[in-house]
Amino acid sequence: MPLHLGQQHESIHTVSESRHFADTHRLDLDPADAFDVIVIGSGMGGMTTAAALSRMGRKVLLLEQAQTIGGLTHAFSREGFNWDVGLHYCGTFGRDQSAGRTLNWLSDGTIEFRSIGTVYDILHFPEGFEVPVARPAAAYQMELKERFPDNADEIDAYFEALLSAEETMHAIAAERAMPGSIRNAHRWWNKKRFQRWCGRTTSEVIADLVTDPRLAAVLSAQWGTYGGKPTEASFGVHALVIGHYLEGAYYPVGGAATIAKGLIPVIEASGGSARAGTPVAEILVEDGKSVGVRTASGDEFRAPVIVSDIGAGETVKRLLPSEIRRQDWASEIATFKPSICHFQIYLGFEGDIASLGASRANHWYYSSWDTNDAIWSTGDDDAVPMMFVSFPTLKDPAHDPGPSNRHTGELLVWSDWSSVAKYATHGTGALRSEWADLKQRIESRLMESFAEKFPALAPLVVYQELGTPLATASFTRHEKGAFYGVETTPRRILSDALNARTPVPGLFLTGQDVMTPGIAGALAGGMLGAAAIDPRVLQHLK
Repeated sequence: MPLHLGQQHESIHTVSESRHFADTHRLDLDPADAFDVIVIGSGMGGMTTAAALSRMGRKVLLLEQAQTIGGLTHAFSREGFNWDVGLHYCGTFGRDQSAGRTLNWLSDGTIEFRSIGTVYDILHFPEGFEVPVARPAAAYQMELKERFPDNADEIDAYFEALLSAEETMHAIAAERAMPGSIRNAHRWWNKKRFQRWCGRTTSEVIADLVTDPRLAAVLSAQWGTYGGKPTEASFGVHALVIGHYLEGAYYPVGGAATIAKGLIPVIEASGGSARAGTPVAEILVEDGKSVGVRTASGDEFRAPVIVSDIGAGETVKRLLPSEIRRQDWASEIATFKPSICHFQIYLGFEGDIASLGASRANHWYYSSWDTNDAIWSTGDDDAVPMMFVSFPTLKDPAHDPGPSNRHTGELLVWSDWSSVAKYATHGTGALRSEWADLKQRIESRLMESFAEKFPALAPLVVYQELGTPLATASFTRHEKGAFYGVETTPRRILSDALNARTPVPGLFLTGQDVMTPGIAGALAGGMLGAAAIDPRVLQHLK
């Protein structure tokens, strides 16, 4: 049995790190209970698949290794402040938009997202160059043309490319739930356009369209929404994720935790159960078919359909028997690299932050015009190349700041696992003190950078807490603390291995690795996973 990351790192985590995810939704179950479907992992994809199949009358058991249902959509509290762990904003979640309609069906209308405003991102570059990113798409195009008047035709060509690549990604998404023979024919017929838009990187496509390097930097600046550098990520991923924001960005009323609160009752209403604190150690395979799961405590639950939402790589490397791991599809998945990891500081304010520089729009700060150079090495003297800053309570219409005007903020920087690797593998002895010192230096450096960008807000901070890649790895058990699952390269997007329906009868994948990273991507992947099991779900994926 693999060592649980939470246990592995316990000796080097601070108390606050290990308590990030303390709320529990747990039901006592008899392993003899009969279920139609078992879903492993309760992130957005897992909850979506479980709820969709429950709406089709299936009895679903949802198992989560952490103490909280919701994956990276869950929230945590400190000293009266509440933060979402992984949700900052989402596109297409308006009531009359695709993700909003899907979520409305899944939850019986109990989950509501609201627009965060006309401007949802502000891009900051050197010499004070700022670009607001606003809805609708035509407004953003006009803004870009005002900033880059000599490149108007190139801007139009870029937006046309976004649309073409987005449509191509939808075609690829449809393949994810197709049987093998139909999928192969579909891939052959669409080979040229798949290669044109998804087989090339973001940088390659933009370089073909845009001559001004500063405009190219602006168009690629939001790559942190899907975790793939412009020089590495498929343009198809870029187009799908950036495109889904173009008609506005949204935030859940009451915060991200309302998603689990709205979906879990749907699962239970169909006779199913959601169980936290129940890590799965093994997927049971008999006569070449998946038949159930064995938990870390030794309990066995059986069902004719097993769905994994813990990540394609984690499923293959941790849960499948060796004879399945040697199959071509599994071997290919095992070669995909984890996506980037991050450090994050959760901020608590007291005061009128909106009058002192905070906004509902998110802020992206780049210290240079090279948007690829955005990975911080954590060195004391190294400039922070990119920082994302968000103020969740300003986005949430349900937030009550109270008499002391309490609000929250988050700042996030991308990093590389190498900055924390030795603490992950040698978490005892002298490294405990070294790790504590490193975290303190990181927190101080990031707060200095925040104060440089928001000098009037910094004095209002009354609480701050650092989240690290080790904490992410402990909670999600994702390899190297990967925030967005596996790599977003052309190889990944065009892979025949990443499908909702695996070659193992009864075994399915779901979530962001089936589709694309992010909350909306995981929702779509969750619906595709459910549709591969019960095609009736497709009528609700619009």
